Amino acid sequence: MREVWPDRPIRVDGPGMAAFARQIAERHPLGEMTFLCIGTDRSSGDCLGPWVGTLLEEAGFPKVIGTLANPCDADRLPEVIPALPAAGKILTVDACLGRPESAGFYLVDAGPLTPARSVGKKFPPLGTYSVAGIVGAAGPKPYRALQTASVYRVMNMAREIADALVRGWLP
Repeated sequence: MREVWPDRPIRVDGPGMAAFARQIAERHPLGEMTFLCIGTDRSSGDCLGPWVGTLLEEAGFPKVIGTLANPCDADRLPEVIPALPAAGKILTVDACLGRPESAGFYLVDAGPLTPARSVGKKFPPLGTYSVAGIVGAAGPKPYRALQTASVYRVMNMAREIADALVRGWLP
């Protein structure tokens, strides 16, 4: 299989997401990884990260920040950032908006992502690796687009990301 090791974000589907996860897992044992799953449980589109975090925690991943029970949202992120491990690797998962035809795909990167950009928040880029799930179409009202994203799509995307990560580290 072709290596998915981008030097900038690239759009991938489910199999591409799985390949990206496997390649990270080949380079870093699970014990040195932290999974930073950004979002809130109060928005259908923005719950992608915490939903992934919940599934990873249920699968036994040891270092997960951000779940449906304890989301890592814009209010909590300022306290989480200074507590992130200086050593080890961080894989950041967040929802994003994009072109209508890109909804349901993922932007993966061997580099950080900047959380909350689509809703105008200012945070530093976070993560050694990143996955941004495109949950809906960008438009003039990004907050509304996130609020009205399809729960069915977000649920399936969360499962697809979590399954890829679990298969990568716990084959």
